[in-house]
Amino acid sequence: MIVYGIPNCDTIKKTTDWLKKNKISYQFHDYKKSGIDKITLEKWCKKVGWEIVLNKKSSTWRSLPPNVQEKISNLEQAIKIMMENSSIIKRPVIENGNNLLIGYDEKEFIKHLK
Repeated sequence: MIVYGIPNCDTIKKTTDWLKKNKISYQFHDYKKSGIDKITLEKWCKKVGWEIVLNKKSSTWRSLPPNVQEKISNLEQAIKIMMENSSIIKRPVIENGNNLLIGYDEKEFIKHLK
């Protein structure tokens, strides 16, 4: 299982604390150190939709100029902005076999990770 995110994110800390508490081992992928590749983003977006992966509630999104935000209207543009600003990707993203979990949802964690 791989948990994708940035280490100083409160949601990531909450996620990793939950995983440790439930004795679930994981590998952590730090966007800030390792980045994220286009193939991975395409795979996630095709599975759940780019609108789910791209976090429009994030401070990174809100800091983008309105004319830039307006241009993000399809998969290609969404992937481009996520590669340029990995902080705009909803956190956490958890890959566990065929399961892809986006965001902190304890019910989903219990259903798919325990």
